[in-house]
Formats: sequence, structure tokens, C-alpha cells
Amino acid sequence: MTTIVAPEPAISGAAGAATEPPPRRAARLAARAEGATKEFGAGATRVVALDHVDLEVPEGEFTAIMGPSGSGKSTLLYCMAGLERLTYGHVFVGDVDLTTLDDRRLTQLRRDRIGFVFQAYNLVPTLTAAENITLPLAIARRHPEQGWLDDVIDTVGLRDRLHHRPAELSGGQQQRVAAARALVTKPAIVFADEPSGNLDSRSGAQLLEFMRRSVRTYGQTIVMVTHDPIIATYADRVVFLKDGRIVDGMQAPTVDRVLSRMSSLEA
Repeated sequence: MTTIVAPEPAISGAAGAATEPPPRRAARLAARAEGATKEFGAGATRVVALDHVDLEVPEGEFTAIMGPSGSGKSTLLYCMAGLERLTYGHVFVGDVDLTTLDDRRLTQLRRDRIGFVFQAYNLVPTLTAAENITLPLAIARRHPEQGWLDDVIDTVGLRDRLHHRPAELSGGQQQRVAAARALVTKPAIVFADEPSGNLDSRSGAQLLEFMRRSVRTYGQTIVMVTHDPIIATYADRVVFLKDGRIVDGMQAPTVDRVLSRMSSLEA
């Protein structure tokens, strides 16, 4: 497992004591799930991956989803991003019910309002790193915001690899391209499936810190699946799944508290 250094706590006061982040004003919801149920197979082979999940994701919040293997965390992420269809229930991005959209309108919404960081990268092999990063903008016929584009590229450390194609990049570099592609459009919400899983500890920490800064400074909304308690501490809160159901939540997570909760879930 890649070792990521936990983020430093906020410091204030003469004594330099760690403090909790200031309370936030009530925010609108960037996304939500209502009775989200996802089944695979039928009859004796039927598997319930999500079992009537209700989840609200406020705007401007960094949420981590955790749970034992097979708990349904990646399935929930894919369904909320419109990449998988629910069997029953509803998922919303803003006020738009994704379950009511046909494939064309769903594709357009994902292009315009959603960023996604895949574990498997999903890069176009014939395009350079720079072209892969700006592909969503090119499809939408939008020009990149140059300052933000430069910030994203420099944060993920790709400045000297922009003209290389995916086959000429390491797995970690391809993951950084995928992360930059998801962030560069400043979407309404970013879904990330183990975003630092293929990165070394330094690159992973830089990417996670950038994601956290995009939430704190620019009001970005991020929902991230992770299995790593240290990575979870970059989030504002953690939602825990087991057997396709949300069983707990935690604000201002710490490594020890997350480890304790995960141990109890896996027992």
C-alpha cells in the first residue's frame, strides 16, 4: 500500500494547538442518492450491491467513502456519477434526477457537470497527455482557463510529460493525467475512485492536497472512494458502507478513529 502522509491539522492561537475547521454554513446539495438500490444477476445468482442507500453530498465538501471489500462503495460512486444505472431509487446531481435521463442527455450532463477519476485511467492512447487533460473541454468546445490549467498541471507534476502519449508514461503518470482531466473543467462535482492508488507517496500527497485545496479555496465538491485511513483524513467527512448500506459517518476524520471504525466493520 502506498504510504501517504496525513495532512497537517489547522494551527491557531499562541500555544499552536490544533483546532477543528470552522463550521460551515448550510450548503446546497451537489448530489444525493435516495433509496439507491443496485442489483446484479437474478435468481440464485442475484447480488444486492446497494441496498436502499440514502446519501446527501453538500456543495463545497470533500467526502470519502470507505468500507470493507465488496461493501458497495465503488458501485455507489459509479451510480452517483451516472456511469451505472440503478435498479431502483434515484440519484441527483444538483436538481437533475439522473434516473430520468436518456443516454444522450446523461452523457451531456456527465461531460458538462461531472469529473471522474478512474482507477483504470481511461485515457485515449492516440492523444498526448496535454490533449487527454483538455479533452473534455475540447468536446464541449470550451477554452481552458489557462491559470487553472497551469495550476493543475504543475500540481500533478506533468509539465515535462505533456507531449507524451499514455504508452510512454508510467502507471502513476497516467493516473495523474486522469486526475488532471477530471479537475481541469472545474465541474460541479468530482468523483474519484482511489485517485492516488497508483502514485508514489510524494505525488499522492500532492494530488490529495490539491484536491483538498480545490474544495477549501474554490468550493469544489469531491466524493472519493478509498480504503486507506490516511488518505481519508484529507476529506471533511467519511461515510462508511457495509453490505451495500451506509452504517456510519464521521466528521473531521483522524487516522485512529477511521482505523477503529474500519476494524469494527471488518470484524
